[in-house]
Amino acid sequence: MGELAASAVAGDVLVSLGLGSCIGLALLDRRAGVAGLAHVVLPASGGNAAPGSWKFADLAVPELIDRVVKFGARRPMLEAVLVGGASMFSVSKSSLEVGQRNEAAVRELLRAARINVIATETGGSRGRTIRVYVGSHKVTVREAGGVEKVLVAGATRLAA
Repeated sequence: MGELAASAVAGDVLVSLGLGSCIGLALLDRRAGVAGLAHVVLPASGGNAAPGSWKFADLAVPELIDRVVKFGARRPMLEAVLVGGASMFSVSKSSLEVGQRNEAAVRELLRAARINVIATETGGSRGRTIRVYVGSHKVTVREAGGVEKVLVAGATRLAA
């Protein structure tokens, strides 16, 4: 939880396990062969997070963008995939649940950065696991107790 990683190594697989109300944010530049993944736990840090704490959307999203760019991704080519944001706890209907707030915060930060969301598997009441295959840019999701399914079929790296 609260971790993030980026890679341009074709054999790497980036994984976030047990995404309940958390959001797994994958960023892809399929042309450059770069991918990143963040495990976002809460929507906002409130300015009180310790340095290097990536569990908050307001800190994790910009950091993940910076890391994939450092690996050679181009900002205009970035695409996003969102997984998680489940309703894991019962709350009053008048308030947004943590999962919904996490998804809204990540989407707003992506919108501000002009990054399109190309696939999602969010909501519901079960945890999920996301896998990002860096070389093929395939992105899969598996719901707790379910089977793995492909969200983004991926593409092989294109010549520059």
